[in-house]
Amino acid sequence: MGIRSLLSKPLATWIASQQKKWASNPIITQEKVFQYLIKAAKNTAFGKDHDFAAIRHHQDFVARVPIRDYEGLRPYIDRIIKGESDILWRGKPSYFAKTSGTTSGVKYIPLTKESIPNHINGARNALLNYVYETGNAGFLDRKLIFLSGSPTLDKKGDILTGRLSGIVNHHVPAYLRSNQMPSYETNCIEDWEAKLEKVIEETLKEDMSLISGIPPWVQMYFDRIEERTGKKIKDVFPNFSLFVQGGVNFEPYKAKLFESIGKKIDSIELFPASEGFFAYQNKQDEEGLLLLLNAGIFYEFIPAEEYFNENPTRLTIGEVEVGKYYALIINNNAGLWGYSLGDTVKFVSTNPYKLIVSGRIKHFISAFGEHVIGEEVEKTLKFGVEQFPETEVVEFTVAPQVTPLEGLPYHEWLIAFAKPPHSLEAFSKALDTQLQKLNIYYEDLVGGGILHPLKITPLQPDAFIHYMKAKGKLGGQNKVPRLANDRTIADVIVQWKA
Repeated sequence: MGIRSLLSKPLATWIASQQKKWASNPIITQEKVFQYLIKAAKNTAFGKDHDFAAIRHHQDFVARVPIRDYEGLRPYIDRIIKGESDILWRGKPSYFAKTSGTTSGVKYIPLTKESIPNHINGARNALLNYVYETGNAGFLDRKLIFLSGSPTLDKKGDILTGRLSGIVNHHVPAYLRSNQMPSYETNCIEDWEAKLEKVIEETLKEDMSLISGIPPWVQMYFDRIEERTGKKIKDVFPNFSLFVQGGVNFEPYKAKLFESIGKKIDSIELFPASEGFFAYQNKQDEEGLLLLLNAGIFYEFIPAEEYFNENPTRLTIGEVEVGKYYALIINNNAGLWGYSLGDTVKFVSTNPYKLIVSGRIKHFISAFGEHVIGEEVEKTLKFGVEQFPETEVVEFTVAPQVTPLEGLPYHEWLIAFAKPPHSLEAFSKALDTQLQKLNIYYEDLVGGGILHPLKITPLQPDAFIHYMKAKGKLGGQNKVPRLANDRTIADVIVQWKA
């Protein structure tokens, strides 16, 4: 046993004990966070504009602070960029995390000295929790790879600015730096494909034990290694034992990733974003991610069906229910207030509070009132792959076809297959039947002759790579929306039809 794995055991035990304390007192923990945030920000420009000095309880906060997305907070962020202090949070942010918004263009999310530990410690504690749960710590003594964005930083105003994963790279603990891959120089390469080739060169002969990244980009890394070596990943990296992933639902990628690896290994799912590190998988054999309630973030939850109402209900942690969908709203020690993250979640447990990310509040198909959501299409595809085990899916997206050249409208599933099903017709029928079971409105529309059953358009295996490259979003933390209520993606990506 190496020094890292040896020292990790007592630290893991301590982290687990601390986790148990706050997880078993969720309402008190969140109330403490709420009071800390309000007190710390009451003399900021935002705090004065919204009368934080008079806030005593959550309902006082709701009465004064509306729900906003990035555009709603942008006037305050613009003031920070111009050099003002004490705007959203005391002082100035340490960084801006630069991220691409679907409606706002480039977004600059503030990170403060108080909020940065949330990002660093969230990932660290996920690994230490795994060590505590399983007793497996040997991976810490070998090489670890984090497929992330460039750590190169520039400035917006006088604030250091870069991709979140690149900023976090500057804060990797010293005890991990000596076995972290790839090298800093390689990580700074902006072009994803050039970077990937260099990453492969650096890692191919190393003793890799942990690989971390967004599943589609890790799959691309695996595919290139397999092309180069003719071997499964387990034969290239015999000690590879832990896959850490997040950013997208793992299920649609799981079968192909493990097929590329060639064996089943443990995995840890994370729920990170530029706005905060929210949850991690704390049990290998249980569904859901443990919501981090003591990390400088006060959470609110809007029932998904009320999200677009003028005055939606805003619930705190003690008011949510298992099995219901909520839009996630955050208030944090980086100065995001009543901030709509855009994600929807569903709780699978309230003792402790564990959730799954069910989709994006604006990513749905409801061209005819069916309101099909991300979780439903992902569950449907998972069912189809299980029924047709020869099938391997690289990536997919779903869009409505409202004005077909002939016949009824339908949902078009644009799927890049690594290995297509033996019968595309039978596969399509299985998907449609399953989606009808999951969504009663869709079932009524198909049964009532308003919609034709879904149709699949097979795409080239690398179609989504071409699409993301054409959009300038290849690699890093970029993701393809799983479904949309328009054909913005569908009408472009169809040019890579198989």
